[in-house]
Amino acid sequence: MRLAGGVQLTYCTNIHPSSGMGEVRANLERYAVPLRERLSPDAPFGIGLRLSGQESAELVEGSALADFKAFLDERGLYVFTMNGFPYGPFHGQPVKAQVHAPDWRDEERVAYTLRLAEILAALLPEGEEGGISTSPLSYREWVGEGDWERLTGNVVRVVEALVHLRQTRNCFIHLDIEPEPDGLLQCSDDLARFFTEHLLEGGARDLAARLGVRQEQAREHLRNHVQVCFDTCHVAVMYEDPARALQTYEQAGLRIGKIQISSALRLPLPPAPEARLEVAQALSPFAEGTYLHQVIARRQDGEIVQYPDLPPALAGLNDPAMTEWRVHFHVPVFLERAGLFGSTQAEIVETLALLRGRPFTRHLEIETYTWDVLPDELKLPLLDSIEREYRWVRDVL
Repeated sequence: MRLAGGVQLTYCTNIHPSSGMGEVRANLERYAVPLRERLSPDAPFGIGLRLSGQESAELVEGSALADFKAFLDERGLYVFTMNGFPYGPFHGQPVKAQVHAPDWRDEERVAYTLRLAEILAALLPEGEEGGISTSPLSYREWVGEGDWERLTGNVVRVVEALVHLRQTRNCFIHLDIEPEPDGLLQCSDDLARFFTEHLLEGGARDLAARLGVRQEQAREHLRNHVQVCFDTCHVAVMYEDPARALQTYEQAGLRIGKIQISSALRLPLPPAPEARLEVAQALSPFAEGTYLHQVIARRQDGEIVQYPDLPPALAGLNDPAMTEWRVHFHVPVFLERAGLFGSTQAEIVETLALLRGRPFTRHLEIETYTWDVLPDELKLPLLDSIEREYRWVRDVL
């Protein structure tokens, strides 16, 4: 939905299980159309579209893309941002670290992203800019020193295609890289370093040769077409201050392509062992088998300790030196508290306050995707929950 100042607010359709474009359409009919009627009855309603690798390949065949655009137009829907991070199935089976596969070393990651660019170029309303969020290049454990050149080169290949789209069709699309705990790029410093040390150096030389332009022109193309997916959950879980993270990106020459509005669990740890046992028992329903729920702990001395998932972290919960946990579990953004736990909602509020003061992006996407694996006491009818998230964000803005 369109808000003041040209800001567009949407939700990411990765919350809806699908296998094939028939199910993608059915989900939009079931959820996006009623949301438009409730929230934007007199104006077109933007959506953040997520397509799997299979669905993206299906959509670029024959007349499928034109037919899908007609389907959206008839229902007053349009697409301005896409989620190109998860490639495969995202619900109903273990995803865990495989959410990063194929990573940016893989030809299929490049092909998938190029398909998404082709799709978005066809669906994007005239005069609008579009964004495709993507993974933090890979899962941290999978990558060696010798992989950086291939990672950089593959991103450059996508930028080359985005430059051609802009030059030949006047269609401006940026690739929005999303740092995530335990990703190869975990935080603002990691992404800024990749951008300045790899993309603006070797990447610029590569892009300049591909396009037949000077390196400074290639760097400008990289600044335009590689941006940041600023996920408020990931920022908070890594104990980053939103203002400092934004400053880090600005100093590196990185723009913010979109804010993903999401919230994590925050747990101040009580000192008493009995109270920690109660916390462990309350946490057990969140230790589900579908997604990674990284835990970032802070010790009394300020040291940060990372756990790759919630189950191994629970084994160390009784360490008295640990004072706080933040858990990568996307809880509804309108929840300030969830039972014994707090949330990182304050980081969302702070980020949106910074946006009000200086409009550094026009794309906002709500991304609570864990509705089906939330503990029962947090589950509500999905359509009502999505609407409530929209209204909460709009009220904060």
